[in-house]
Amino acid sequence: MATKPTKLIVDCSTGERTVVELTAAEIAEREQMAQEAEAQRLAEEQAAADLQALKDSAKAKLIAGEPLTAEEADTLVL
Repeated sequence: MATKPTKLIVDCSTGERTVVELTAAEIAEREQMAQEAEAQRLAEEQAAADLQALKDSAKAKLIAGEPLTAEEADTLVL
């Protein structure tokens, strides 16, 4: 049987520590936050891959003596 996630509550005035199971709403919020974080990570990963592809294209065109697009030139100036 899987155990429910818990949180630690600390009363700073007394130092008392209490471990409490998360509510269904808290669990749902954590799952939503995890999904959003994963979507953000994937978006950042894709943006980095797109930028690298643009840089590679610009480099290849420079070596071949071909004109660059404005977007390719911007990647070299950054």
